[in-house]
Amino acid sequence: MRDRINSAMKQAMRDKEVLRLSTLRLVMAAIKDRDIAARVDGVDNSVSDDEILAILGKMIKQRKDSAAAYDSAGRDELAAQEMSEIEIITDFLPKQLNDNEIEDVVKKVISVSGASGIRDMGKVMGLLKSTYAGQMDFGKAGGVVKNLLG
Repeated sequence: MRDRINSAMKQAMRDKEVLRLSTLRLVMAAIKDRDIAARVDGVDNSVSDDEILAILGKMIKQRKDSAAAYDSAGRDELAAQEMSEIEIITDFLPKQLNDNEIEDVVKKVISVSGASGIRDMGKVMGLLKSTYAGQMDFGKAGGVVKNLLG
C-alpha cells in the first residue's frame, strides 16, 4: 500500500498534478507520523496496510467534515477542493460496499458472532472494523447493527 502511494506521488510529480501531489504528500506524512508513534525503544514498527486504510478513512472523514463546514459558510471553492482530495484518497481504498452489501455483511457477522442483543453491538462493530476496514462507512454500519440487534 505504501509503495503504491509512493509511486502515485512520483507520477503526480512527473505529471505536474499539484493537487494530487499535495494530497499524497499529506497521506505520506500521516503514515510517517504513525510510523514514528509506533516506534518503541528504537525498534522500527512500520504500520500495516490495515492501519494505512484506517488512516485514509480518517482523512476522508476529516475532509467530508471540512467540506460540509465550507458549504454551510458559502465557501464553495474550498468545499470543492476538499471533495477533490477525497476523490484522490479514495483511489487507494478497496471497493466500497453499498447499503445492501453492508446489510448483508452485518447480518453475516451477527450470525457468526452469535450476537443476540444491543449489548453485543461493540463485539459486532469490532469484527466489522477488523474485517472490512476501508470498505464501508462504519457510521452507516452502526445504524444497521443497531436496527438488527435492537
